[in-house]
Amino acid sequence: MRLPTLFILITVTIDAMGIGLILPVMPDLIADVRGGNLAQAAAWGGALSFAYAVMQFACAPALGNLSDRFGRRPVLLISMAVLALDYVVMSVASTIWLLLIGRIIAGIAAGTHATGLAYMADISPPEKRSQNFGLISAGFGVGFILGPLIGGLLGDLDPRAPFIAAACLAAANFAFGYFVLPESLPKDRRRPFRLLRANPIGGLIFIGKLPGIFALLCVMLAYQTANFVYPAIWAYFTQAAFGWSTGVVGFSLAVYGVSIALVQGGLIRPVLARLGEARAVYFGLILNTVCLLAYGLAGQPWMIWVLIPISACGALVAPAMQGVMSRAAGADQQGELQGVLASISSLSMILSPVMMTQAFFWFTRDGADPYLPGAPFLLAAILMAGAFAIFAATRRSGSPARA
Repeated sequence: MRLPTLFILITVTIDAMGIGLILPVMPDLIADVRGGNLAQAAAWGGALSFAYAVMQFACAPALGNLSDRFGRRPVLLISMAVLALDYVVMSVASTIWLLLIGRIIAGIAAGTHATGLAYMADISPPEKRSQNFGLISAGFGVGFILGPLIGGLLGDLDPRAPFIAAACLAAANFAFGYFVLPESLPKDRRRPFRLLRANPIGGLIFIGKLPGIFALLCVMLAYQTANFVYPAIWAYFTQAAFGWSTGVVGFSLAVYGVSIALVQGGLIRPVLARLGEARAVYFGLILNTVCLLAYGLAGQPWMIWVLIPISACGALVAPAMQGVMSRAAGADQQGELQGVLASISSLSMILSPVMMTQAFFWFTRDGADPYLPGAPFLLAAILMAGAFAIFAATRRSGSPARA
């Protein structure tokens, strides 16, 4: 593996770690800076997570557009340096408002995921982009695993220790990238920065003008909103349906995360070579729909353990879709496209927990008839089937999905 590619993988891994790093230490950290009971800590924890997702949603297109104007290297390195400093600030924060500011800044800097994808698009031939996007998705999956793991282990020492470790990792990666990361976007392929395009709405309007792209963006939103049912509802679902302990819930999530990393890091290459991007998307959407239905109707714990590695194979969809869409965007729009995709991902992280937890509440509340803890998975299956229908329609209409 080339050193620039390794830097990109480490960068997206650190970005993903920032999402889960704070979760295990959230109650103790908030109690340390603000006091109060567990319910109040949960309310503030939700506000911190919401702020992170909203800022990533709002700022990812701006970072993508900046990388189309000034190149990928400065955006990646500056964002990594800001992230390192932000973790230092959070490690010494003494008020809840400083923590909130820290999560806002982290959400902005974490938009480098889009720039990392644009960098990979720059250095990859079109027929190899989906495979390399799969590597980045695998790195993101590893970060989702490492974030809560590091946060839990170091949090036992001190609630602030995970942030010190993350700051050291981000600073070391900045130094690594400074020496090994060349610029991937030549000056003759750059375009002027326009504020009108550097926001989620403006970016969506301009990227949506590319042939067939708007429908494919709708596919991604439906797919990711459905797929986010796992982190949004898993702990509640498995406890209500099967009485799983916290330890078993954590272990099952780790198994799911490892399975996804293996699929996106290894399995995606032979599958794409065999099926091609469009058929891989079809396969993944159908598999996801069937697995979500099975989760929703599962009556025994062993069914869940069987479904976990099978449903992880549905993770082929995202990198294959990114490959399909990147073919429709020019070299000077890869950052903008990936910024819009990052905003859609963040939007799904905002919408899905609300939708899925409400579905869980209405079908598990006192007097619920039927009592159905798996209802959120059935809702997610409907969304996934909708994504399949839209994708099939784009293929019939002659969009980039036909490539």
